[in-house]
Amino acid sequence: MKLKLSKVLLEKGGVTIFEVLNPGLFTTIQDLGRSGYQKYGLAVSGSADHYSHRLANILVGNPESSAVLEVTLMGLKLLTLKNGFIVVTGGDLNFTINGSPVQSWKTIKVNEGDIIRFTGCNSGCRAYLGVAGGIYVPKVLGSRSTDTVGKIGGIDGRPLKKGDVIQVGKQPTNNFRIIKRRLPKELIPSYTNSVNLRVILGPQEEAFEQEAIDTFFSSKYKVTKDLDRMGCRLEGPILNHTKGADIVSEGIFFGAIQVPKNGQPIIFLVGRQSIGGYTKIGGVISVDLPKTAQVKPGDHITFEKVTVEEAHRLLKERERKFSVLKMHSYS
Repeated sequence: MKLKLSKVLLEKGGVTIFEVLNPGLFTTIQDLGRSGYQKYGLAVSGSADHYSHRLANILVGNPESSAVLEVTLMGLKLLTLKNGFIVVTGGDLNFTINGSPVQSWKTIKVNEGDIIRFTGCNSGCRAYLGVAGGIYVPKVLGSRSTDTVGKIGGIDGRPLKKGDVIQVGKQPTNNFRIIKRRLPKELIPSYTNSVNLRVILGPQEEAFEQEAIDTFFSSKYKVTKDLDRMGCRLEGPILNHTKGADIVSEGIFFGAIQVPKNGQPIIFLVGRQSIGGYTKIGGVISVDLPKTAQVKPGDHITFEKVTVEEAHRLLKERERKFSVLKMHSYS
């Protein structure tokens, strides 16, 4: 496929609201991803934690897919150039305004001259800064998401750097109750250093000895330093294959747990490559993918087997909660 990027830059520009004083460890612009292009070798990309992303937008009155800033671990510092409403969701990265700690998961009014900072990681790995109107950059292939491997989307396909300016679009509705909105406490996730992920076996579970499958579900795996938006490499008991780890290359889905020749699992995330040629023992269910996005090196993961029916029930339950939140967001 020949990419004709110039033809997708069709939208009118936004309004500048922030200047980047310090980009932090790794901060990118993300929406819910660039679907439909994996078959051409492009990553889906998008926010690693869709739960926090969607709620950030709901709280400030944006469509759920609006672009936000994904902040990794620490360091982002912004100068506010225009009054507006923001919200921070996801991991606790010590979010402050003008040096004072500010509560996450609630809407906040910011004023020209305010300094927004994320100074360190208390829990989780990624925070999401949503702005009323949504972060504006031109769409590339239907998405504003930054793909740093394909070098497209966001700002020149790269993480933020010092001196960048961040723009917002127009608030989509004029009857949204934006003042002092906050998420009910029971819907705010807690991020711990030990995470249990529910898994559906497949698509190549027959490639593993039964002992390996039993080991997978009864062991604790450590998250290694090889962690990024592409995947999460784990270290723990070796999982033995029956006839080897190689298969004919096939598409890789979000949450796929691949086990290469060394017997150590890898969980694939939003920035994953499009295909892979090693066996997959299972996949993390949709409602637990946000937990995967919030683990850090040194954290521990255990796996629990569930059925497809149970995964569907949990997903329907989560979507029902989103529907209720959206229903009560507008007057």
